[in-house]
Amino acid sequence: MMHADEEEDINKVLRYFSYEHFYVIYCKFWELDTDHDFLIDKENLIRYGNHALTYRIVDRIFSQVARKFTSKVEGKMGYEDFVYFILAEEDKPSEPSLEYWFKCIDLDGNGVLTRNELQFFYEEQLHRMECMAQEPVQFEDILCQMIDMIKPEDEHFITLRDLKGGKLSGSIFNILFNLNKFMALETRDAFLIRQERENPTLTEWDRFAHREYIRLSMEEDVEDASNGSAEVWDESLEAPF
Repeated sequence: MMHADEEEDINKVLRYFSYEHFYVIYCKFWELDTDHDFLIDKENLIRYGNHALTYRIVDRIFSQVARKFTSKVEGKMGYEDFVYFILAEEDKPSEPSLEYWFKCIDLDGNGVLTRNELQFFYEEQLHRMECMAQEPVQFEDILCQMIDMIKPEDEHFITLRDLKGGKLSGSIFNILFNLNKFMALETRDAFLIRQERENPTLTEWDRFAHREYIRLSMEEDVEDASNGSAEVWDESLEAPF
């Protein structure tokens, strides 16, 4: 609290409170909540990140196996629930995020991720790649890649402990259910690599929030400018009369 009080620019305080972070989360929620009743359903959430997520993972989120919703409306996610979701989605290497997604993928709840569970979620990714005329990466190849990334104690399954011990663990979940991030991983997006090198101390969430804040601010500026020009035009029309 002293740090937040002493820092002139509140946006530099990332660990406790950031206006940028709040603004991004609220705007993201507002974009999905089309009827603005402060509740979103599966069909709303499937649009998150330009339809990045699979139906299977959205079903698991709404099964509330990873975290019980605070929303009292059945089949609906409230704002607080969305906050937990977006932090888990955009900061996958963090321990709370790994725990969140591990529970989603662990279909039988036995504490290990098996080949069948991984394949169940990857099947939809594979189908989406084929629909988009992308060259599909077969599951066997992906499984080998994931094992190499995690280096689990037992190659027959992956535990939460295995994930928490690896630096690339968050990428496993992108491979399984976020197509946009999976494709960026496959092509190694140069912009993201440069961002990581420039600010190695920032988390994935910090980078995401900063990018989105700039984008949202620019959209707002454009909207304000267009509204302003409309007002000027209206005045010029009225002047002769």
